[in-house]
Amino acid sequence: MSLALKALQADILRISDIYAREHGIDRDKAAAGDWALLKVQEELGELVAEHLRMSGRARGAADAGKLGDEAADVLGMLLIYCKAADIDIEAAMQRKWLHWLDKQP
Repeated sequence: MSLALKALQADILRISDIYAREHGIDRDKAAAGDWALLKVQEELGELVAEHLRMSGRARGAADAGKLGDEAADVLGMLLIYCKAADIDIEAAMQRKWLHWLDKQP
């Protein structure tokens, strides 16, 4: 994992610990990544809802800033999930996506 992504993940993990402590969230009740994966799904739903508002297909005021905030929540929870599931996301991205760049002239 690149230094910048590792640093971002470390900061997000620390913030997640603070948030859980302040709000009494017990993330250890379920399997290691269960809570984080469910939160990814929750945040993705919020991103979809904001996307629908932005495209005029849902009620409520559209807010481009909120769309970005929801995208950040999805990324943050995904990085938390990757840590819990022992996923090296940089290696996975290299295997799945970035290797295509090596094939370009």
